[in-house]
Amino acid sequence: MIIETATITVLPGQEEQFLAALEQAKAVLAQATGWREIRVQRGIERPSVFLLAIGWETLEDHTVGFRGGELFVQWRSIIGPYFAEPPVVEHWEIR
Repeated sequence: MIIETATITVLPGQEEQFLAALEQAKAVLAQATGWREIRVQRGIERPSVFLLAIGWETLEDHTVGFRGGELFVQWRSIIGPYFAEPPVVEHWEIR
């Protein structure tokens, strides 16, 4: 399993709307091949910043299967309007 982290800065004042949209977006994510879990953290010092940690079976499940397909388009259309800037995405191996 690998972990994708996405650091997302949300437009100020839109944090609660983002969290509500994220609940809808999770249903889309759950349909993706290789998806395992999602954890959402909200910044304390910067409450407009969220850290998503998403578990995938393989790197390709995320980078090819999900990102290259229609589910990503749906996912991004739900939560993307709340982004203040593009997310910073990284992948991590579990050791």
